[in-house]
Amino acid sequence: MTELIKVDEKRYAEPIILDNNIILPGQEETVRLSAGRLPSDNRLYIYAHVYRSVNPGPTVLMMGGVHGDEINGVMVARNMIEEKVFEKLNRGTVISVPLLNVFGFINFSREVPDGKDINRSFPGTMAGSLAARVARTLTKKLLPLVDCILDFHTGGSSRYNYPQIRYSKKDPIAEKLALAFGAPYTVQKSFIPKSLRKVAADMGLPTIVYEAGESVRLDGFSISKGMQGAKQVLQFLGMLYFSNLVRSNKTLLFRKTGWIRANFSGIFVWSKQSGHRVTKGEPIGQIKDPFGMKVVNVHAIRDGYIIGHNNASVVNQGDALFHVGYNYESIDI
Repeated sequence: MTELIKVDEKRYAEPIILDNNIILPGQEETVRLSAGRLPSDNRLYIYAHVYRSVNPGPTVLMMGGVHGDEINGVMVARNMIEEKVFEKLNRGTVISVPLLNVFGFINFSREVPDGKDINRSFPGTMAGSLAARVARTLTKKLLPLVDCILDFHTGGSSRYNYPQIRYSKKDPIAEKLALAFGAPYTVQKSFIPKSLRKVAADMGLPTIVYEAGESVRLDGFSISKGMQGAKQVLQFLGMLYFSNLVRSNKTLLFRKTGWIRANFSGIFVWSKQSGHRVTKGEPIGQIKDPFGMKVVNVHAIRDGYIIGHNNASVVNQGDALFHVGYNYESIDI
């Protein structure tokens, strides 16, 4: 058991009060938090599943669907609920929110209907946009209850991310959680203003972000790696023990990443994809005009590994094609 997160046993013995729901140690509860109303006046809810062990321990928030079209992240969180993983806690509490952005989910959209990104709207305000209100609900009602956060994401539109965990090198606890997660790739990433990770850090909450797969497209490899990593974190914190968990023993840690962008518009065909190692100058794709008259090769601009790639069939000049991680080392975990 790793005492990475200091636990106030007296505080843990107190009930969690969430929207007038009282959850004591040893209890489980599903709480519906109001997310607002549709134009039809139908109310939408964010479901928070709370699992509390009788034994004091860390309180972990596991969350998916900050972006409504990032289905793999939703599946990681909901599958663990379906498998009843959190009902066997040895210590501590898990609060699981499989889907935060209900509005985006029902519209197959990253954003809420007003076009704003919840993950650029924290800490939010109840007097602001719809995105700001959803962000405020999370900031005010859930973040004060937890000790650390696992945030499950998926690549953006047409962009596939090889399973990777992201953290800020400024947070040593987040680094330990990231390595415990054991994703194939571990990436150091600076905080983004107004993101959940930045606001959580300001509140003293270590946060790691899992990125895997492509939006609106289920990917079994990404989902299984996410579930495996989440279980490894819970085992690392001494909250659960899995006798049959196949642990990852290595990860590639990337200290820097950069995008290779299109210098020509046309039909994009990649020959290397996420997970592949590349060397500087190596051809990794082509952009072809639609008239059979021109083909432009895309080359790697440095040595590294492709951690994400664009699956779009048609691209414009300047579009991001390959996300390459470099300045890396293999870490035993």
